[in-house]
Amino acid sequence: MATRPEATGDEHETLGSDILAVPKALASLARLGRLAPRALLDQVLGTSMVARLGAVEPTGWYPIAWLLEMTDVLDTRLGEFGLRRVGRTLFELSHADQVRARLSCGMHIVQGIDAMYRHANRGRDIGGWTVRSVHEHGAMLEKTTPHHCAMEEGIVSAAMAAVDCRVVVSQPTCTRRGDDLCRFEVSLLTGPWLPAAHAALL
Repeated sequence: MATRPEATGDEHETLGSDILAVPKALASLARLGRLAPRALLDQVLGTSMVARLGAVEPTGWYPIAWLLEMTDVLDTRLGEFGLRRVGRTLFELSHADQVRARLSCGMHIVQGIDAMYRHANRGRDIGGWTVRSVHEHGAMLEKTTPHHCAMEEGIVSAAMAAVDCRVVVSQPTCTRRGDDLCRFEVSLLTGPWLPAAHAALL
């Protein structure tokens, strides 16, 4: 049975906007016809999780377990498609404004992915992202965050789209498949991968 990495960091907390990405993503799926309206919250998450959401403020800090419990439920009931939707929604709620204001290419996203994670997560030993290799059309990343990898794929894809990069995000290894580490390969399809000044020299 596949299991997510345990959140072992001391007092690991996440921004409320990350948690609120879950009901926002479910609402988006309902608009697309993927879920019936009554399935939005109570039937998918359960009444106790829905009641908890009522206390969440976007800029507040909350236990990471609140988010992980919901994404575990989504993994079981909706699968990876639903989790990728949560990842894309999470990016829009917690990171999109800063990324669009400060970054301009795929390379910037790769170099800033760990800082993006730490913007919305705090505590000791909370995991993170490491860039293992970068080339002119992609990169290899490793992550030790407790988040579900399908959700992380949605975050990375949305971040790349924010700088007009279309990419394929794949996972050659994943702890859920019994591997020692979660690795993400990002391959550029179209868009500005390199900073403008660097690209002009090529």
